[in-house]
Amino acid sequence: MTSASDTGLLAPGWAGSPAADATDDRAWLRALLDAEAALTRAQAGLGLAPAGAAAAVTGAADPARFDPRSLAERARGGGNPVIPLVADLTEAVGEEYGPYVHRGATSQDIMDTATMLVAARTLDLLLPDLARTERALGRLAAEHRDTAMPGRTLTQHAVPTTFGLKAAGWRTLVLDARDRITAVRAALPAQLGGAAGTLAAFGAYGAEDATALPGAYARELGLAAPLLPWHTLRTPIADLAGCLAFAAGALGKIAADVLTLSRTETGEVAEGSGGGSSAMPHKANPVRSTLIAAAARRAPQLAATLYGCLTAEDERPAGAWHAEWEPLRDLLRLTGSAARDAAELTEGLRVRPDVMRAHLGLTHGLIVSERLSAELAPVLGRARAKALLTELARRAWAEDRDLGDLLAEAPELKDVDLGELTDPARYTGSAGALTDRALERR
Repeated sequence: MTSASDTGLLAPGWAGSPAADATDDRAWLRALLDAEAALTRAQAGLGLAPAGAAAAVTGAADPARFDPRSLAERARGGGNPVIPLVADLTEAVGEEYGPYVHRGATSQDIMDTATMLVAARTLDLLLPDLARTERALGRLAAEHRDTAMPGRTLTQHAVPTTFGLKAAGWRTLVLDARDRITAVRAALPAQLGGAAGTLAAFGAYGAEDATALPGAYARELGLAAPLLPWHTLRTPIADLAGCLAFAAGALGKIAADVLTLSRTETGEVAEGSGGGSSAMPHKANPVRSTLIAAAARRAPQLAATLYGCLTAEDERPAGAWHAEWEPLRDLLRLTGSAARDAAELTEGLRVRPDVMRAHLGLTHGLIVSERLSAELAPVLGRARAKALLTELARRAWAEDRDLGDLLAEAPELKDVDLGELTDPARYTGSAGALTDRALERR
């Protein structure tokens, strides 16, 4: 049974995505059951439970046997879904081995461990999409290494740049996101501490060295072994918040640029397959970029909530870890789905070098005024060069003429070769070399 909150009716960014499937109620239920079964197996491996108990709990921990809606409704009684799940799982295991279900653990052990499992499984889906995006951007950067276009600062034309350098910058952000997520994914820890993080109950159940159990538990789950129980030491959650919010923002930067460059008035790039409008048949909206931008706008606030949960009192807090579940799920969904959309966006992006070249002339040649000021100062003197360019810039706009033509009419420049100096495509600085340098990163 899928709950209504999981259909994504108001969330087209993640609806139907792999990240949505990896974080829905069934996925979370599976993680909770995996955490419970692994705990019994770990104890059996250390001689703290019979092998039959490990087999029985693992066999009973089938998500199809449990009703998420019923668990959700009963979770209100104890404040988390682990309590009713343990009751149902114990009943499913049966009288002989039921006492070994959840033995020695606290609800937060299972909930936190399940959260790490859900996060790990979602990140494992997200990283290949980042790899697709990185490869697509690498191809674009190499292909357009020398494709000149206007550089824009504070929304206005500044000096020329290249699309290759822009794409290389996007790729660098994606690689930054990949590296952060990869590091966090490798460090996601299991959680096991018992009622107050002392492992006391496991000693009471016969463990000679209860500190060996968290490592065995982590190995059963493919998670990192925790140095300490982290019930109120929420570094893993904060690290997830940081890397996911950064990734959403990095992809959001790409989307913001594509949205700007694909405006009707600009048209320097276009999404490969735009979305339609309900009212205007002619439109091909940049839907992929729009959905990525929406995710990037929500991610910082979700991360802020998770950072706020760092201030968790005592050995287990009331409300702090409970407040993490929904924003973390939303953040995983949004960022995972944004990565999927970014891969589709960059693989299909259409670049229009001819439009970029035409736009270099929109300011009547003034886009190279910085270069002209530097090059003409030794010829005319700094003050005269500045005065001449100021006057000719005014005339270029007033007379709707190109600055190069006006410069050619200046008697004092009759011996100066103005052709290269006034060509915007020849004033891209070290853009090509910077692009090459960026593409060396793997």
